[in-house]
Amino acid sequence: MIFEHGNFAEALRMGLRAWNLNDLEDRIPAMAHFAELVLDANRELNLTRIVEPREMAVKNFLDSLSILMLEWPAQLRCLDLGTGAGFPGVPLALAREGWELMLLDSLRKRLAFLDRAAAELELPNVGTLHARAEDAGKDPEHREVYDLVVSRAVASLPVLLELGTPLVKVGGFFAAYKSGEVDAEIQSAAAAMEAMHVGLERVFPLQLPFDLGERTILLFKKTAPTPGSYPRRAGIPEKRPLR
Repeated sequence: MIFEHGNFAEALRMGLRAWNLNDLEDRIPAMAHFAELVLDANRELNLTRIVEPREMAVKNFLDSLSILMLEWPAQLRCLDLGTGAGFPGVPLALAREGWELMLLDSLRKRLAFLDRAAAELELPNVGTLHARAEDAGKDPEHREVYDLVVSRAVASLPVLLELGTPLVKVGGFFAAYKSGEVDAEIQSAAAAMEAMHVGLERVFPLQLPFDLGERTILLFKKTAPTPGSYPRRAGIPEKRPLR
């Protein structure tokens, strides 16, 4: 595999060492394998605009793994909201065998690719869920059952909180991966935090290696059950965010 050597592997190795995630270095070949699967499928599915090896290692893989710099239990039930090409869910599944990862997306073709990739990578801890987040949040099989819900989806924080936190169990966490200025966005989410019964637990800023950007993980803790009226029906959270 081309990505097992050269810029991808070296950038990933350097980043893991810089973030004191050295225990993941033995997972670099598997992550390189997934990177190549993404690039192969990208020709038809338009999964990602990031195709240069070093940039992919940093912006897709290291960015996904950055949440592991925080402390987490070895066993965890996690859902990746709006997984797209499988980030951050697949890198997290590769990094933590004890984590069960459910990859949620509304496009069946993307999930079909991820099912094939998980089988090829021999990842028994990965499952896929074809659904709108609004529908999944009302489904008893998924509502308030996950220890951690993560999302790198591009949406405003009030929208992400309404879509993500109904899936989190009471006492669990929702993590939004954000780029750019977050202070104003946090302020804009005050009403959503109150309505969803979550509190901001941690603001975790980080600098990606090679000056490839800044990220912030916003970690919210769920303190009480989600009211039955949320999430609202499909499309409404985006059209009328909680303010």
